[in-house]
Amino acid sequence: MSKIFIIGAGGFGTALAVMAHKYGHDVTLWSAVISEIEEILKYGQNKKYLPGVEVDPSINFGGDLSACRGCDIIIIAVASKYVRAVAKLLPDFLSGTEILLNVSKGVEPNSLKRLSEVIKEECPNNPVAALSGPSHAEEVARLVPTTVSVASDDLEIAKKIQSNLSNNSFRVYASDDIIGLEIGGALKNVIALCAGVADGLNLGDNTKAALMTRGLAEITRLGVTMGGKQKTFSGLSGIGDLIVTCTSMHSRNRRAGIMIGEGIAPDLAIERVGMVVEGYTMTKTAYELSKKYKVEMPIAEESYRILFEDRNPKDAILSLMNRAATAENI
Repeated sequence: MSKIFIIGAGGFGTALAVMAHKYGHDVTLWSAVISEIEEILKYGQNKKYLPGVEVDPSINFGGDLSACRGCDIIIIAVASKYVRAVAKLLPDFLSGTEILLNVSKGVEPNSLKRLSEVIKEECPNNPVAALSGPSHAEEVARLVPTTVSVASDDLEIAKKIQSNLSNNSFRVYASDDIIGLEIGGALKNVIALCAGVADGLNLGDNTKAALMTRGLAEITRLGVTMGGKQKTFSGLSGIGDLIVTCTSMHSRNRRAGIMIGEGIAPDLAIERVGMVVEGYTMTKTAYELSKKYKVEMPIAEESYRILFEDRNPKDAILSLMNRAATAENI
């Protein structure tokens, strides 16, 4: 049994708490938003993010952040824009032995740093890892068989998380390619939003398959240029996560994209989803990364124009279809 401290009582944080507790771990679920914990305690479930999933009251809730000291794993499960703020809170409570595991998917705006880099800057004395893969919270919490990948620059750290979190319903693979894992997890949200737009336009299976395949090519080009390994993008944190996010109605990014394809303004579509749509801000960040690293990313660029320059989605599709002919080359 391990001591696991989870920061963030959204969908995935709650799902990991439910899953880990059911498999015998000593779990604490903490949130800076006190009302989130109060709602769970009142209703016995996270009604906003995981309705219908029972949350065992014997899980440790809330309390002082100092309770994270000495835990085996501290999981950071907040929206990507809050990761640095959370990481800044931690150093005073850490002994240096805790593994900091990021499960948020994104890249920090402005700095364009991966989230594990952000955490390492704020908590330089602790090992840092990241987890990604096809893992909708709605299914993890219900113990639906799920496989993910966890990565760290130090493979032994990844293996420690693997041995702690693996169970009959949650299979964890270990990797030393944290760059590839994080870029795959962040950029798939951009492509999933585009796939939703295609669905909203009723463009069919051919179009979606093309977006996913060429989207993966863009993600891979960028990730490899940034230092990731090409094979990572054909694994769980690459194509695996891309498939599930582009095809499932659990995906907030796809749902937002569908509404945009149907003619709803992007900002209103994001509001109607009612939860964080990481692909929205990540599209701008992906566009900036493509310029910084001089990587051609036409799908991400057209998505940027749809979301932030009022481009008609049909015109964006036409532009992609009429690009200069080239060889298929990932």
